[in-house]
Amino acid sequence: MSPTQNPARRADPLEIVAREICLAAGIDPDSRVAKPESPRGMPAWCNFRDAARAARNAREAADLAAQIVNLRPQEERFQNSPLTIFGDHDPNTIAQMRNCMAIGNAVQGVICADGHLGYAQPVGGVIAYEKQISISGVGFDIGCGNMAVRLDTPFIAIEDRIAPILADVRKVISFGVGRVNEERVEHELFDDGDAWRESDMGEYRQKAVAQLGTVGSGNHYVDLMRDEDGFVWIGVHFGSRGLGHTSAARYLKAAGGKDGMHVAPAVVDDDSELGRRYIAAMGLAGRYAYAGREWVIERVRQIIGGSVTEMVHNHHNYAWRETHDGRDLWVVRKGATPAFPGQRGFVGGSMGDDAMILEGVECEEAKAALYSTVHGAGRLFGRKEANRTFTKPQMDGWLQERGVMLSGGGIDESPMAYRRLPEVLAHHAASTKVLHTLRPFAVAMAGEAEFDPWKD
Repeated sequence: MSPTQNPARRADPLEIVAREICLAAGIDPDSRVAKPESPRGMPAWCNFRDAARAARNAREAADLAAQIVNLRPQEERFQNSPLTIFGDHDPNTIAQMRNCMAIGNAVQGVICADGHLGYAQPVGGVIAYEKQISISGVGFDIGCGNMAVRLDTPFIAIEDRIAPILADVRKVISFGVGRVNEERVEHELFDDGDAWRESDMGEYRQKAVAQLGTVGSGNHYVDLMRDEDGFVWIGVHFGSRGLGHTSAARYLKAAGGKDGMHVAPAVVDDDSELGRRYIAAMGLAGRYAYAGREWVIERVRQIIGGSVTEMVHNHHNYAWRETHDGRDLWVVRKGATPAFPGQRGFVGGSMGDDAMILEGVECEEAKAALYSTVHGAGRLFGRKEANRTFTKPQMDGWLQERGVMLSGGGIDESPMAYRRLPEVLAHHAASTKVLHTLRPFAVAMAGEAEFDPWKD
């Protein structure tokens, strides 16, 4: 039955093209095929939704490339700037990155091995600009990043109380959209009147106070892990919550930018009024994200006990003022971890895979990467695609085999939806070295039904 024959069913924007591709493959679009955990199955055309989505992305990327020539002309010295690509990527991801680099003072670009399509700029995409900054490139979750600490607590000392520890984490830490922290957090950031005034975000200060230390949903988490020597690590991944999202939305609109996948990035001059205010807002949101992750780590440490012996903390959605080849540049990293020589980073795999503590290494590859590396394993399946492809028993089986206790989380965040981290890091092997391998034993995330507009 075609969508016109069943008006009661909600229209799928990919159905028409998916049906055409299905027919071209010699398959009846309305024939039934198997669907996980569904005795009725689904129409055969549903198996071609991903092909239809790829075709739509390719068309939209091509349309944007045609539109870019009518935008503010790019100076000749910034045209065809070098783009270094690590790993294998969907052609649409590369097309999206090339469109980004066709706008503004783009000096150099990188796609890290965990890259995939993102809003306006690929996740895993890095662009260096001269005297400009990309609001779209930093994205909506300003300052999203990872923090990990090693405790002097051996895993064997808490092995028999993992369940109550995880339950206490859920009681103390707020997960999900729109949540406020039940425990008011005092922080010097809230007394920095200049920062709130210069960013023009003063009206959000009280909400920010209430939300500090909340984790959110999506792929944001609190992980408990053990290293190769048997010591416990706490790892967290989240960003600046509503403060960052509100800041990004406000300045994106002020710059005339658009929210979407294949849209022109909003690039602003760093010495303009708008640019200065955005940079102030980005800095404020970045400080807020750091404060939130530090608070969560400390509260979890108090639950477990022990003292911190190592700490690693990085943003991976941010823009930094850096010098490359003697040039003063803004380096915008969207879902990419800074990895200068000797700089350490915490990179997660998935809820059921090992994480890594990395350190940057000086070499030509590192220079070509703008001293950047992956921020995670990178998705293989989009959220909707993962929900259609995998089942909860599959996810539970994976976690059980790995000895991971999960609180919250959904099929869209299951390990099967992600690449394997060692395979991704192999593409950056020359520019990073692994200092620690961390095996998760407990993971806390928002529940499957909780939607969060502030995730990266």
